Amino acid sequence: MNRKQRVLIIDDEKANLKILSGVLKNDVEVMLAKNGELGFCKAVELKPDLILLDVIMPEVDGFEVIIKLKNDVRTCAIPVIFVTGELGVRQEEKGLELGACDYIQKPFHVEILKARVKLHLKMAKQRELLEKLANIDPLTTIANRRLYDQVFDIEWTRSIKEQTIFSLIVIDLDDFKKYNDFYGHAAGDLALEKVANAIANNLTRPRDFIARYGGEEFVALLPDTRSDCAFNIMQMCLKAVEDLELPHEASMDHEYLTVSLGGVSYLPIIESCQDTLLKLADDMLLQAKVNGKNQIVWQNCVKDD
Repeated sequence: MNRKQRVLIIDDEKANLKILSGVLKNDVEVMLAKNGELGFCKAVELKPDLILLDVIMPEVDGFEVIIKLKNDVRTCAIPVIFVTGELGVRQEEKGLELGACDYIQKPFHVEILKARVKLHLKMAKQRELLEKLANIDPLTTIANRRLYDQVFDIEWTRSIKEQTIFSLIVIDLDDFKKYNDFYGHAAGDLALEKVANAIANNLTRPRDFIARYGGEEFVALLPDTRSDCAFNIMQMCLKAVEDLELPHEASMDHEYLTVSLGGVSYLPIIESCQDTLLKLADDMLLQAKVNGKNQIVWQNCVKDD
């Protein structure tokens, strides 16, 4: 069942909050904020699908709020409709330049209000769907390289700020070219999908992340995760792939399709970068292949971990 879309109304007048929420409450989940500062905080915390923002408010007015919203990565994509009783050309131009998607004038015309909100919620839903499609690998339905780069940057920056251990794992299917040549590319695609889902199903914590990096290679990110804990999680992933029992008659090493994993645990510093971590994990993956495949090789770069 689809959740109701959420609309955050930011207005310092209780009467306006009451009117707007009364008009919209049967169609959407309504959230209220009585001033600009509280409204911004609620937008960050609750991630509404649409914001109705009063222009004229004491202390922090609507223009100041939208500037904060559009300059914060957590809220910049949320559409904002300005609500105002005074709509001059310059004011309207300013609001649109700052990123507002529309204006609603007071006093409210109920049907026009509902129609505008419905239109922008529909557009927001379409944008969300397109964004999801752009970030999903169509074969495996897990995250793609594009989303991986975004998530890595966010988590890496957070780890530097909080000085927490960052674990990264490169995962590669063993002898996959032989598998494709023997069983055909359709079977290979199905195997990739099953392996991806087997791994993803074992990454259950909120910040655990897995993406298809390219071909038969995946990358997992385990932020704020010590090496021993990360290694144990990857052991479960390795076992989950083994338990699929996908026959691999072309392999000289194993009866079933397996994966090799190279992992690294690292305490990020500003001078280090994604390439450094990937190179370390790739080196560990190569060692796992040399050692006989279907195993994990790990480098812990954190002292006293």
